[in-house]
Amino acid sequence: MSSKTELPPPSADPSVLLSYPAPHVLLVTINRVRQMNSIPMLVHWHLHRVFEWFDREPTLRVAVITGAGPKSFCAGQDLIEIGKRDPKEMEEKPYLAMHPPTGFAGVSRRLGKKPVIAAVNGFALGGGFEIVLNCDMVVASPTATFGLPEALRGIYAGAGGLPRLVRNVGLPLASEISMAARTLSAKEALQFQLINHISSSQDTCVPEAVKLAAKVADISPDSIVITRAALRETWETSSIERAYQNIDDRMKRGLMEGENSREGLTAFREKRKPVWKASKL
Repeated sequence: MSSKTELPPPSADPSVLLSYPAPHVLLVTINRVRQMNSIPMLVHWHLHRVFEWFDREPTLRVAVITGAGPKSFCAGQDLIEIGKRDPKEMEEKPYLAMHPPTGFAGVSRRLGKKPVIAAVNGFALGGGFEIVLNCDMVVASPTATFGLPEALRGIYAGAGGLPRLVRNVGLPLASEISMAARTLSAKEALQFQLINHISSSQDTCVPEAVKLAAKVADISPDSIVITRAALRETWETSSIERAYQNIDDRMKRGLMEGENSREGLTAFREKRKPVWKASKL
């Protein structure tokens, strides 16, 4: 399905494919099959620009991120690239030695405005798992596996995944995954509430994630933005009530005075489907 966006997307990069599989839905595909969809530094920065554009683009409401091919969602950082880096070039281009402020693939530390759904079509290891840990929802193939093997390579999961993993599954399991290199199957990930659904087959993982995204895209984009912000605020803070109050103070007025809240209530009264406009929050 084609889509006309109001703002031009970032310049094309063959390592990242952009498509529009459903109305208001962006599909981002990591396209490095030969490298098991591992990501080099320049591609992290490109993905950072993609998701920054996604948040600004008024025609888009939800993104799905996946990996090309049948085996890998993302195998993490391109370690071969790291081993070949020229120290002189890194002095001249320091960004080649660091992730963008939004983290691995522009997602692992992303705050953002709009939701991102992971379609985990194969193994998600290292930074690939860190992407998953900061997505809003996750659909995984029955063949998907999850792990943080960085310690086996003498490094550590430094893209924001460790604190998120502890918050989601608790310290004992997070410790085993990160320090004893335990991998999780899709069934285990579902058991530990790291994912939302297991797709009926590997081939349907992306379509099922797009179907989930379409459900979100069919709701008021203003409501989605503020609901996501409230969920994130609660996840980030130790105080539930403070998190609620922060969002209420910052965003409630804009929501209630916006066109979409009026449209939603009017459509309910008139017993028709609402026609949403792009969020201005």
